Amino acid sequence: MTFHAYQRTLWLASAQDELARGTATSRVALDSGFESESGFRAAFTRLFGAPPTKVSGGRTISAALVSTPIGALIAAALPDRICMLDFTDRAAILDQTAALRRWYDEPILPGTNAALEQLREELSEYFAGTRTRFDVKVAVTGTPFQEAVWNALLAIPYGETRSYEDIALSLGKPGAQRAVGKANGDNRIAVLIPCHRVVEKGGALRGYAGGLWRKQRLLELESDHAASR
Repeated sequence: MTFHAYQRTLWLASAQDELARGTATSRVALDSGFESESGFRAAFTRLFGAPPTKVSGGRTISAALVSTPIGALIAAALPDRICMLDFTDRAAILDQTAALRRWYDEPILPGTNAALEQLREELSEYFAGTRTRFDVKVAVTGTPFQEAVWNALLAIPYGETRSYEDIALSLGKPGAQRAVGKANGDNRIAVLIPCHRVVEKGGALRGYAGGLWRKQRLLELESDHAASR
């Protein structure tokens, strides 16, 4: 989006918070930089899909950039759980955002919340080698097969790997390696749902949407720190 559109989105996100606190719509409209209450209502409705009287107090998805040693990620979270974490240079980032909108009927706004702050802290500890398990909650939402694969990924211990065949067999679907690989690629929550821990049967790396060099770095980090414990 343009800088102006981004700024307007920030204003509207702040306006939603003020409305939730009970501030009058007319006052919020003026404080948000709108010349009229009608203009504010129209812009608000375009973003939230409902007028201010309907949305005040409703939920939103907060989105923010998170810096890591292997590149920036865009994180999105409901108030209590992470629903997207993906590398900003990934080719399919817009597809992932569209999928997020399909699964959650909530507006996505730049900002932060408790789940995102917890994520920042835990990722910092993870890359420092002091955290082997994430406590921040994740929203595992997809098709039944995708959810089954992603839950199987969550069960892979830190510092270990599994093959696509291993995952397929654990789901009672021998021969479904290709479908497992597709679900891996559709994972919207990198690192936390560790699709990087899935490798070829012989141990070769394959198919990491964030780039094989990142997959290698993540596996090396976990292997090194797991060995030192």
